[in-house]
Amino acid sequence: MKKIILSAFLMLTASLFSQNWKTNFEEAKKIAAEENKTILLVFSGSDWCAPCIKLDKNVWQSDAFKKEDDWVLYKADFPKKKANQLSEEMVAQNKKLAEKYNKEGNFPLVVVMDKNGKVVGKMGFKNVSAESYIATLKAMQK
Repeated sequence: MKKIILSAFLMLTASLFSQNWKTNFEEAKKIAAEENKTILLVFSGSDWCAPCIKLDKNVWQSDAFKKEDDWVLYKADFPKKKANQLSEEMVAQNKKLAEKYNKEGNFPLVVVMDKNGKVVGKMGFKNVSAESYIATLKAMQK
């Protein structure tokens, strides 16, 4: 019984500190404007791009990042494996975003935007601590 209660507590605690990645970019922009937050648009190849996978593991899943509440998050994912395929709607939305914000096709690419959707910076993978990566993202906001 103790194990069940502990497991439930850990899941609840983890969900309180987990990031809320949006699935609709227009909704993300609306929330950013309403809440005066910066948008992080992340282009990722979640199942084939080694630097994307490392960025996810080292930064996006880190405790330091999970505590952040300054951003509205959207991941434009481009998986290749059949098991990870997105809906046609998501694929179309991500392709449209790539045509506008990632014409070079860089992966990973983090696009930092102000609350109105204006690009204020871009950054790829850096082999640094989560705290250092977060600090660099925050510096772009100023």
